Amino acid sequence: MADRVYLFDTTLRDGAQTQGVDFTVADKAAIAAALDDIGIDYIEGGWPGANPTDSSFFETPPVLKHATLVAFGMTRRPGRSADNDPGLAPILNSKAAAACLVGKSWDFHVDVALEIPREENVAMIRDSIALSKEKKGEALYDAEHFFDGYKANPDYAMACVTAAYEAGARWVVLCDTNGGTLPHEIEQIVGEVVKVVPGSHIGIHAHNDTENAVANSLAAVRAGARQVQGTLNGLGERCGNANIISLIPSLTLKMGYETGLTEGGLAKLTELSRLLDERLNRPANRHQAYVGEAAFAHKGGLHVSAVAKDPRTYEHIDPTLVGNHRTIVVSDQAGRANVLARLSEIGIEVTDEDKIRRLLEVVKEKEYAGYAYDGAEASFELLARQALGEVPRYFTTDRFRVMDDRRRNAKGELVTESEATVTVQVKGEQIMRVAMGNGPVNALDTALREALSSVYPQLGQMQLVDYKVRIMPPRHDSTGTDAVTRTVIESADHNGHRWATVGVSPNVIDSSYIALRDAYAYLLFREGVR
Repeated sequence: MADRVYLFDTTLRDGAQTQGVDFTVADKAAIAAALDDIGIDYIEGGWPGANPTDSSFFETPPVLKHATLVAFGMTRRPGRSADNDPGLAPILNSKAAAACLVGKSWDFHVDVALEIPREENVAMIRDSIALSKEKKGEALYDAEHFFDGYKANPDYAMACVTAAYEAGARWVVLCDTNGGTLPHEIEQIVGEVVKVVPGSHIGIHAHNDTENAVANSLAAVRAGARQVQGTLNGLGERCGNANIISLIPSLTLKMGYETGLTEGGLAKLTELSRLLDERLNRPANRHQAYVGEAAFAHKGGLHVSAVAKDPRTYEHIDPTLVGNHRTIVVSDQAGRANVLARLSEIGIEVTDEDKIRRLLEVVKEKEYAGYAYDGAEASFELLARQALGEVPRYFTTDRFRVMDDRRRNAKGELVTESEATVTVQVKGEQIMRVAMGNGPVNALDTALREALSSVYPQLGQMQLVDYKVRIMPPRHDSTGTDAVTRTVIESADHNGHRWATVGVSPNVIDSSYIALRDAYAYLLFREGVR
């Protein structure tokens, strides 16, 4: 039977210390439920008493089926007993099932930051862990700055972790708090620690300041540690923490460890990763290991041809194991294999070689003009279906005009307003609409949808969620003055389905219009409107 490694997620505590991240109680509950659903062993919910959000979360904690809810805090203050410390009380009196207490293990911090005798710090650790064990039944000790401390004074660092273990800590977690330790150092030092404290009681908490947090965590496991701490998508202050989304498949699929995940839990990693990004209202990292949209994307024709024969030629795992999928990219680097594979993905079977060759030529011509379909799959699908005569012309735009007006309002404040006027032909009828917006593209989108909504009410469920503009430099064979604008618009419907479309023009409003037009057409075609 494979060795068991326990998973400890600290997204809701250490991840919440990320600049710009501000979880609500509802966010915390939703993320905790999703972590519990895949079978995470420990979920650190925050620091009771440190702020109103964490206190509220622990007042009515979510009901967990698999995970142990952990409250975070610090060891008692110097000069106080553990059972008479106002900072320790909220942690031990919380409704969490376990307590994780952070304490110093680097003599430099004890001397400079705490300014107390080193023996007093060891006593603080011992007393606090003993009381936590008594009150909670399960206590964890976060040995802050352990690796820096061990390199400076191994005897003192070991005295700190030994005191916690002997006081009853279920887990002694070795923290690379500054994130400056390298994998070979981690493996060597953890190997020394497990000679004194059993590896079945040792955890690793790595920060990512040298881009080695995941590697350091795996190195610690190789050396005998049996608990791994991390955060979703590597969230955390400074450069982040070890990414638990990457750690889990590396431990299970690459190293063969048992992690206690629920059935199907591994296949939910992509969904879990994107849940966090949705909660934070930020785009997902397309290039994230295992779960990114580009993690199993193939662009070069040589790669695609080989993958079509056997995916193992260019994929280190089956993407479905982690809930991801293979993507065949169509671009100016595409070959016949790319086009056929991408068409097959979207359910288009073409046997006419002339049509395939012509579509490939059109793609390369458009990309030469500035289009990029590797990030705008919906526009490529429309291009292909239009070439096959499958997509009707839903509407034509006779004209549009967009104006910006900067003026003073009734309060004397300078404001800028955008106004769009559009005239479209739809189902033999000419319709004109005028709309205001908080920018020219928003005004244009609003006016177009108002003009089309009576015929195509499906457009009412659509919203624009992202807008990117890039100025493309002039081509080498140009006069130097014909730079074009590429606009990529990401849209979503009420079910959360997203799609991206692209437009290219020397005029930024015109390129935005082209991307909007494709976005509408893609939604209508997908909804079965013919």
